[in-house]
Amino acid sequence: MKFFNLKKLTNPVTPLLRRAPTAGRGRGAGGEAALLALLLLAACKVPAPVALRSQLQIPTQFSATADTTTPVLNPKAFFPDPHLAALLDEAIRQNPDLLMATQRIEVARSQYLTRRSERLPAVDALGSAAVTRYGQYTLEGVGNFDTNLSGNIAEKQKPPYPYVPDYFLGLRSRWELDLWGRLKNAQKAAQLRLLATEAGRRAIVTALVSEVAARYYELLALDAEIGVLDQNIALQDSALAISVVQKEAGRITQLGVEQFRAQLLRTRAARIRTTQEVRRAENELAYLLGRFPQPIARSRDFLNLSPPTAALQGLPIAVISRRPDIVEAELELQAASYDIAAARAALLPSLNLSPFVGLQAFRAGLLFDPASLTLGIAGGLAAPVFNRTALKAGVSRSEAEGQIALQQYNKAFIGAFRELETAQSDLQKLHEIYQITRDEAAVLESAVEMADELYKVGYANYLEVITAQRAALEAELNAIQTKRQLQGAFIQFYRALGGGWEG
Repeated sequence: MKFFNLKKLTNPVTPLLRRAPTAGRGRGAGGEAALLALLLLAACKVPAPVALRSQLQIPTQFSATADTTTPVLNPKAFFPDPHLAALLDEAIRQNPDLLMATQRIEVARSQYLTRRSERLPAVDALGSAAVTRYGQYTLEGVGNFDTNLSGNIAEKQKPPYPYVPDYFLGLRSRWELDLWGRLKNAQKAAQLRLLATEAGRRAIVTALVSEVAARYYELLALDAEIGVLDQNIALQDSALAISVVQKEAGRITQLGVEQFRAQLLRTRAARIRTTQEVRRAENELAYLLGRFPQPIARSRDFLNLSPPTAALQGLPIAVISRRPDIVEAELELQAASYDIAAARAALLPSLNLSPFVGLQAFRAGLLFDPASLTLGIAGGLAAPVFNRTALKAGVSRSEAEGQIALQQYNKAFIGAFRELETAQSDLQKLHEIYQITRDEAAVLESAVEMADELYKVGYANYLEVITAQRAALEAELNAIQTKRQLQGAFIQFYRALGGGWEG
């Protein structure tokens, strides 16, 4: 991983030129001006990119497991369910947030191309026609009056002066010589932000895959809950029928029958609520897929899902640097350093060239005559004077944004470490809890069968049967919820690793 060192660079801007002496004339004055310009350029230094460095003391390994060289799994190995894989491929193609992220990459690419083109000469094809009537007491007016253009003859040597046409057809160029690297640094910053938007898209892909997988496993868990409720409804319906028979035989009272009936109604209501939760989860999943609500094709064997055992093994600390959000934050940090250098270079003088070549004439019929060929070049050296306060404010803003980028990088790195540490710990502990809840559910299922047999022969009362059924139902639902939490922890582990998905 690459880091940067923050140093407070001194402002390399030289003082503004004082007024040049006016005593010189002709070649001497021009030579002094040229010498001053050269001295100004020589006194300026090229601003280097500011070094931004994180001071985080990074741990050498995770505390949950020993650091190993276990390779990061292929993202598709995390979700082998074919139904889920098909949904993930569809989400990658159609999710609106991901499509917008793709367009943000195009915006960043356009900005980079714009910055790159600013370093090249701008050439315009130009065709122009103008007409000018000069004032009577101007050098231009007298000069044009004395030319053949005015049609001078002896009787027309007095004002008013005529209108003077001018036609031009050719190329004009503008080119700022990047003496101090301002344009180069701005281009580099745009290039790094282009790479950052691509990393940002990968981060959105990871978040999207995580959300789709979470909703999918929620659906599977709700299906499993409906299966358990259906089994219990059948069992409780049978117990109610037996209680009616025993009431008619005088072995229990009407109170016992009503207790069985109340428990059956409670379980049926729970099934209806769970069915409504299935509809809600399907609609949310359809929204993530970029489609209108409709049933979702899925597997039905939720309780037998098992995450890859490699997820519970140790991981090298370097996996954090592969996360797209860390890569994005690092690229933004680098771009900020180039922004500061570009802002500081804006305080220095700029050298601009304006060459042109083409055909120019005072009559349209003469425009394409070889004698109408004209060319020239102009150069200018400009230094900021009254707008230096605004430029310095721009430097201060860039430096502050660089500090923000540095803290965002630190925050992203600490958050990534926390997520991986928590996900590994959750996977281990929830796996143990799930095994216990499965054993508890199996024991209580046996207790229900035993209570039913004892109730039939009169060795258990109806309250014991109802209690056993209720405890078994709660244990089975608790096992399903624990399994759902385990799958959620596995999804968080995938996301903490940086995820990804290739459709």
